[in-house]
Amino acid sequence: MHARTLGQGLQVSAIGLGAMGMSTGYGPNPGDRDDMIAVLRGAVERGVTFIDTAEVYGPYVNEELVGEALAPVRDQVVIATKFGWDIIDGRSQGTDSRPEQIRRVADASLRRLRTDVIDLFYQHRVDPDVPIEDVAGTVKELIDAGKVRHFGLSEAGAATIRRAHAVQPVTAVQSEYSLWTRDPEPAVLPTCAELGIGFVPFSPLGRGFLTGTMDLTTTFTEGDIRTRVPRFAAENRAANAAIVDHVRALASARNATPGQVALAWLLAQQPWIVPIPGTRHLARVDENAAATTVPLSADEVAFLDALATRVGVQGNRYDDAGLAMVGL
Repeated sequence: MHARTLGQGLQVSAIGLGAMGMSTGYGPNPGDRDDMIAVLRGAVERGVTFIDTAEVYGPYVNEELVGEALAPVRDQVVIATKFGWDIIDGRSQGTDSRPEQIRRVADASLRRLRTDVIDLFYQHRVDPDVPIEDVAGTVKELIDAGKVRHFGLSEAGAATIRRAHAVQPVTAVQSEYSLWTRDPEPAVLPTCAELGIGFVPFSPLGRGFLTGTMDLTTTFTEGDIRTRVPRFAAENRAANAAIVDHVRALASARNATPGQVALAWLLAQQPWIVPIPGTRHLARVDENAAATTVPLSADEVAFLDALATRVGVQGNRYDDAGLAMVGL
């Protein structure tokens, strides 16, 4: 596995692993916890050193899973987790990034992750009620105390990134970014480039759509977040299939899979971009990791760059409530 460097010199594998789906988000949880532990450990054996989780995944159980799985290989991995939610009776009730809450979450996450330091601590969503300077200052205190190594932001806007970075240098910004979600390009990516901040695309495979494994017959089970995403409504899936058709054709010419082409395109954007596709299967870990070996020509990258504009993308990437929390 190739390595890449985010901001502040944090070196990670070029492809990471998002662990959320091992516990929540995509329908019924896997039946066998040991299977998920095997996937996480197998990923590390294959050179994937960047693992992403959060307290709200479950909540809490995903951090516990990651902590148990990675304890024997803790010195080989970079673990990222997140704070910023008000979790009551197992459900998020909105944002909470008050300094005292950040400190509580850090201590609880350390226990669940079975570690003495969090490698990368993201604010999961910007809290409109807490100045970002206070958030960054609190994480700076945690870094000074040795509980956290690096500070990150998730789905933050360019102005917020600048304000936070002025207080505590930001190592990475995490936001949705893929062939059909291009929101970070106008302002966030140039800001990261200017300030030396790494960028971590989540859902780099379009929540599975860009793998080419979905069609109009695909159904989503109860608890699958895609049931609430307008982009996955049947009529929008039909329109968006044109994007996958183009990616599939290019993948065939490159003896690759559509998912590998989608990841290779992201890797070609900037050397400080590190996607974190999620999976529950080691075969997918292998497939995703092999995207680092897919050679795209400059013409092919340009073709993919223009794809979303030329073909069009139908449907928002979040429902209205989700969109209201993005880019603050």
